[in-house]
Amino acid sequence: MADIIQLLPDHVANQIAAGEVVQRPASVVKELLENAIDADASIIKLIIKDAGKTLVQVIDNGKGMSTTDARLSFERHATSKIRTADDLFHLNTKGFRGEALASIAAIAHVELKTKQEQDEVGNSIVIEGSTIVSQEVVVTPKGTSISVKNLFYNIPARRNFLKSNTVELRHVFDEFHRVALAHPSISFALYNNGSESFNLPISNYRQRIVNIFGNKTNEKLVPVEEETEVLNISGFVGKPEYAKKTRGEQYFFVNDRFIKSPYLNHAICSAFEGLLKSGNHPSYFLNLTVDPQTIDINIHPTKTEIKFDDEHTLYALLRSAVKHSLGQFNIAPVLDFERDANLDTPYNFGNKESNTPVIEVDRSYNPFKENNYTAVKQTPTFKKQSTSNWDSLYVGLESKGTKTDHDFSEVHFESEETTISAFGDDNKIEQTKTTYQLHNKYIVSTIKSGMLVIDQHRAHQRILYEDFLKNLTIKEGVSQQLLFPLELHFSSQEIQIINQLKEDLEHTGFVFSNVTNETIEITGVPVTVPESEVSIILEQLISDVENEVPDTHFSATDLLAKSMSKSLAIKAGQSLQKDEQEHLVNKLFACKEPNVSPTNRTTFITMSVDELDKKFI
Repeated sequence: MADIIQLLPDHVANQIAAGEVVQRPASVVKELLENAIDADASIIKLIIKDAGKTLVQVIDNGKGMSTTDARLSFERHATSKIRTADDLFHLNTKGFRGEALASIAAIAHVELKTKQEQDEVGNSIVIEGSTIVSQEVVVTPKGTSISVKNLFYNIPARRNFLKSNTVELRHVFDEFHRVALAHPSISFALYNNGSESFNLPISNYRQRIVNIFGNKTNEKLVPVEEETEVLNISGFVGKPEYAKKTRGEQYFFVNDRFIKSPYLNHAICSAFEGLLKSGNHPSYFLNLTVDPQTIDINIHPTKTEIKFDDEHTLYALLRSAVKHSLGQFNIAPVLDFERDANLDTPYNFGNKESNTPVIEVDRSYNPFKENNYTAVKQTPTFKKQSTSNWDSLYVGLESKGTKTDHDFSEVHFESEETTISAFGDDNKIEQTKTTYQLHNKYIVSTIKSGMLVIDQHRAHQRILYEDFLKNLTIKEGVSQQLLFPLELHFSSQEIQIINQLKEDLEHTGFVFSNVTNETIEITGVPVTVPESEVSIILEQLISDVENEVPDTHFSATDLLAKSMSKSLAIKAGQSLQKDEQEHLVNKLFACKEPNVSPTNRTTFITMSVDELDKKFI
């Protein structure tokens, strides 16, 4: 029998490794930015075209590479960060696996230009699909410029799995934010399709957060500082009143490396317990500094998940630090009332005896003496109207034939006029229309064959969805003008999404009077939308567009209608009156597709009398 096991060629092995390292353009952005940081760069520029599918270019002013290093950097498992396996537990750098550049070069067109400070000229290397096309001497400034073009050009199946430009660009921005937030001492700039999206100068941590998420963020931040032998915590948490429905602004950095940790996230949420509305999530930007020997970074290809040596201690410290900050800055409610500091006992009165107050009473005072009585009588009194003509008030009340003495032994009440129904007994009709609300979540109604159980949240979603879809299609949404314009603050990235959806939003009834880089001003809203819900609707809409719910195959109109119906639908737990329940049932069965919600979930179920009878057998 012939041998069937063989070694894979390098270019195939690199393409397989690329499946772990490079999932989308944002993965390339992360790896290249981290390499620039490891090169001690102080200025880093990121240039993006078509959400990174066409071009991802990173330019830095770091140390650069020699001719040999530039060539070796694209070999698999080539790294300058580690020498032995023990070095994995003493890491203070970003990239260390030695697979990033080799994997990227296997699935894209890569051009590298680099120069060290002491060299007069630099080196240029062009690679296409792991094959070196050219290597030559070029004139280039100090540092490194690496361009990754036509990602997944030789793996079209992987390219087809990429989402739309909107979604991929959001992932690129997310990676850019994570790296920029972790290193406020480095200047970053991002250019998207030729226009400048971010220009972040060197600053402190608070200013870096404000530069990324907008000036309005400054008033939302509460500082957190804690130093222990095990863990040092620094950063900020958001005030509870600014909590959002989405988890966008949640950042953990361990030794300047962004990580995801549901366990530590639970510690933050427990510190906010009792301060947040149901469904809202706190925002935080926290830097954790621990001993590198107590963490294991090399457990995930993207290095966003790490293992801690003692998670329970970190949980307790993190929860206590956040709770302390919320209380220290009077964010969390306290049981003490507002008190006057002047009433506090000074420290120098600690050993002094208290003096008993002396109360003097005039024992000769008699309130019934004449002079006191006259004094009281001199107090001002209200003037009474003359009652001499009191009998004139009753003139004309008596009429001929009326009795002056009323006998109340028999009292007759006027009854409402009753009408006979043309459709039979009214009681039977009332029984067929009776609805009941079960646990403030389901509406139970009777039908001819048995019983109907409706999910009120999903049913209302279907009703609103078809209404919004109709308004968007015919472009005749009814708008209600606001007495005072509503000003909302968003990040520059969120403003771009709103601008894309602005026309569709106007068709539903929204009226925008002014849109800037950080704020939008709304002067009109759809009739069915309360003013208090506008910010929630737009936040949910932005989140849905960024995550592309449902997907690229659906139009923006459909996405907008689904997002708005999800935000405005009656929630489970909301009590409804009888007429509201009946109105919901009638509107649901007037829809084109009453059986399912906009997200294809069942809106109601029926149970026949026979099925109920079987339950009692």
